[in-house]
Amino acid sequence: MAMDLKEIESLIKEAMPDAIVEIQDLAGDGNHYSATVISSQFSGKNKIEQHKMVYNSLKGRMGNELHALAIKTKEQ
Repeated sequence: MAMDLKEIESLIKEAMPDAIVEIQDLAGDGNHYSATVISSQFSGKNKIEQHKMVYNSLKGRMGNELHALAIKTKEQ
């Protein structure tokens, strides 16, 4: 079962309430998304740590309901 982009956005915002989140469906199949996440919580963290924060916000859905997610993170 594929995830809806609004569900992805909601999970990220739940974990990082100050985040500005932009999700794009890359293939139109509900399985391949791109996420741009801007948050002050990324302050002082490297890109790997930032990406882990986004993956953790998805609560284990990555690789299950969500097949592929390209992540771009920026510090607010």
